[in-house]
Amino acid sequence: VLVLAGSIPTGLPATIYQDILHRLAGKEILTVVDATGNLLCNVLEHHPFLIKPNHHELGEIFDVTIDDMEKVKIYAGKLQEQGARNVLVSMGGKGAALLTEKGDFYHLPAPEGKLVNSVGAGDSMVAGFLYGYLKSGIYEDAFYYGVCTGSASAFSENLATREEVDTLLRNIKNRA
Repeated sequence: VLVLAGSIPTGLPATIYQDILHRLAGKEILTVVDATGNLLCNVLEHHPFLIKPNHHELGEIFDVTIDDMEKVKIYAGKLQEQGARNVLVSMGGKGAALLTEKGDFYHLPAPEGKLVNSVGAGDSMVAGFLYGYLKSGIYEDAFYYGVCTGSASAFSENLATREEVDTLLRNIKNRA
């Protein structure tokens, strides 16, 4: 698994993520891209396993406002048409959604909790999704893990602990 996340340092070519995915083509490596704008769009031709824009970034790509789950599904589908396999969209306090390569669409409201620090919540969501997917191979499980891990990190001063994630996971599955 290779995760490419965030902006790139000055001095690296703007195509660095593209170049990396090109070199990995055919090597059976699950690739994840959590970036914005051209960094994200330019890798789609390499069919990354997962991309994770937030709803604002998704809207910026298509010059629209993403304010409901139907729009998330439509525009996540457009990213799939361009090559993304699975699209995980974080929406802050509005929850999250996943459009899988099989066409399944999952969405959840944000778990209940008090926002303490959202720094790292998106990265935690990706980590939780990957954990859930590698553990079970089931997209729905991966989605639950991603949402709960990202939220638990947002509800904490630091990164989430396993116990915090498990508590949210139990609560969210009881609501689903």
